Amino acid sequence: MVAEICEAAGLRPDEYDVSRLRGLVRGHLSGETESARARLQPLMLAHGFHAVEREGRVVFLPVAPRPAAVIEGDCTALDGEGVGGFTHIRAPQAETVGRLRLGYTEAEATYEGRVAEAVHPGDGADVVNDSSLPLALTGAEGQAIAERWLAEARVARDAVKLALPPSRRGLGAGDMIALADGSTWRIDRVEARGAREIEAVRVEPTTPEPSDEVEEAIQQSQFVPPLPVSAIFLDLPLLTGDEVAHAPHIAVAADPWPGTAAVYAAPGPDGFELNRLVEQGAVAGTLETPLFAATPGLWDRGGPLRLRIATGAPSGAEAAAVLNGANLAAIGSGDGADWEVIQFQGATLVGTDLWEIGLRLRGQQGSDATMPAIWPEGSLFVLLDGAVGQVDLPAAARGLARYWRVGPGRRAVDDPSYSETVLAFQGIGLRPYSPAHLRSRRIGAARAVTWIRRSRIDADSWEGLDVPLGEASEMYLLRILDATGLRREETLATPAFTYTDAMRAADGTAPAYSIEVAQVSDRFGPGPFARIEIDD
Repeated sequence: MVAEICEAAGLRPDEYDVSRLRGLVRGHLSGETESARARLQPLMLAHGFHAVEREGRVVFLPVAPRPAAVIEGDCTALDGEGVGGFTHIRAPQAETVGRLRLGYTEAEATYEGRVAEAVHPGDGADVVNDSSLPLALTGAEGQAIAERWLAEARVARDAVKLALPPSRRGLGAGDMIALADGSTWRIDRVEARGAREIEAVRVEPTTPEPSDEVEEAIQQSQFVPPLPVSAIFLDLPLLTGDEVAHAPHIAVAADPWPGTAAVYAAPGPDGFELNRLVEQGAVAGTLETPLFAATPGLWDRGGPLRLRIATGAPSGAEAAAVLNGANLAAIGSGDGADWEVIQFQGATLVGTDLWEIGLRLRGQQGSDATMPAIWPEGSLFVLLDGAVGQVDLPAAARGLARYWRVGPGRRAVDDPSYSETVLAFQGIGLRPYSPAHLRSRRIGAARAVTWIRRSRIDADSWEGLDVPLGEASEMYLLRILDATGLRREETLATPAFTYTDAMRAADGTAPAYSIEVAQVSDRFGPGPFARIEIDD
C-alpha cells in the first residue's frame, strides 16, 4: 500500500524503501485530490512507522526494537554557544492527553462506523481528544491503536537536544538512541553544522505492544435480496385535517423489509423522477372473514374481524384513545377511491399471522357514504399509522392518469424488482361529506325536505355556533328519481327544499320515488348523496 502511494506520487522504486514495513491494511479510503502525504499519514499513525530521507531516498521505518547507540554525556560535542551535554524539554501538563476516542470503520460485517476509547489509568481528565482514521480495522486493532497513541502521546512530552561530533554521522533521523540513564529517544531532526545538532523525542520500544484484547464477535447481518415490494395507493379523506387534501397516500409492505422503498412518478411511460422515500414498512394484510355494513358513529360490537397480516402487527388501544383518533385503518378492494376508514379497540393474535380486531367504529371521516353492504374475504386492510404517508401530486394532476413505480430504494428505477402501475386519483380529501338527517314530511299539497350538512374540516369542535363550512360557498344538489329515471334536479343554497304536488305533476313523477341530496364543492363537485324513499 505504501509503495503504491509512492509510485502514484511519481517516485521511482529506487527513490523509496519500504522493505522494513510489516503489517496488514484491511481497507483504506482516500480522496482523489489528496496528496501522497495526506494518504500516508493515517497509515503511519495506525501502524506506527515514520518516514525519513536518507541519501536521496524516502525510507519508511518502524519503531526500532533496540537503540542504535548509547550516548554518554562526555561524548557530546560543544554546540554554537560552547555548551555540551543535553538540554531536556518537557511539554506542559495541559498538553497531555488523558482520554482518547478513535473512530474507524469496522472491517468485518457491514462496515459500520465504530469508536475505540483509551483512558490513561488514574487520569480523570474530562477533556476528550477525538480523532478518526479512514481505515478498516477490527475491534482489537482499533483498541490497540488507541492505546498506543495514548501511551506515545504521554511519553513524547519529553524531548532532548544535544550535539554530537562528526564521527557520529552514522546516526540519522529515525534512529533510536539511549542515554546513560537507560531512557530511549527517537531522532527527529539532524542539522550538520560542524557538530551534528540533534533533536529527539522520548519513545518506549514497548508502546507498540497492545494489551490483551479478545476480538469481539461481529454479528453478521442477513443479506436482504432486492425483492419486489407491495405498494398500496389509497385515495383517502382527510384524517387529521393537516394533510394535503388532494394528494393520495401510499403504504408499502414487504417481508423482509429492504430498508427503504422508493416511489417514482411520471406523467408518461418514461421520464420517472423520485417522488418520495418510504422508510418504514406498513402493517397491511387481507380479510379472512367478511365484514358486513354497520351503523356509523356507534360501536360495532359484532363478531371479531379476522385478518391475515404478514408485515407488522396491530395493537389494541383504550376506548378513550380510539375516540381521540388511535388505531385508524382503511379497508378497500385495491387502489380505488372507495376506502372505508375504520377504528378498532381490541387486537388479538389468534394464530400465525392471524389477528382478530373487535369493538370497531365504522365509516369514519365521511366514508360511511361509500360503505358497501359487505367487504368480502380478501379485501385489503391497511393500518393508517406513521408508515403510511402522502405522495407529492400537483393539484393540476388530480384526475389525470400517472405512471408510478415502487421498489427497493437501493435499486435503480429500471430494476426488475420495481412494479409499475397507472393510476388517477380524485382527491377524496376534497370530497364533501354526505348530508345527515335527511327528512321529508307532508305539509298540505307539498312535501318539505330538510337535512343537516356535515363538514370535513375542523368539525369536532364545540366552540363555534356551527361547524365550519369547509367550502367556498354553501351549495347542494338535489335530485328526484323514480323507476323511470331522473325527474328533477335542483341546485340549492340552503339545506331545505319544498316539492309541491304541482311540481310533481309537471315532472310526471310516479307515486314511489326517491330524493337524493349531496353537498357540492367548487373544487370536487358533488359529494356522496344521501337518499330517502318516498311512497305517496
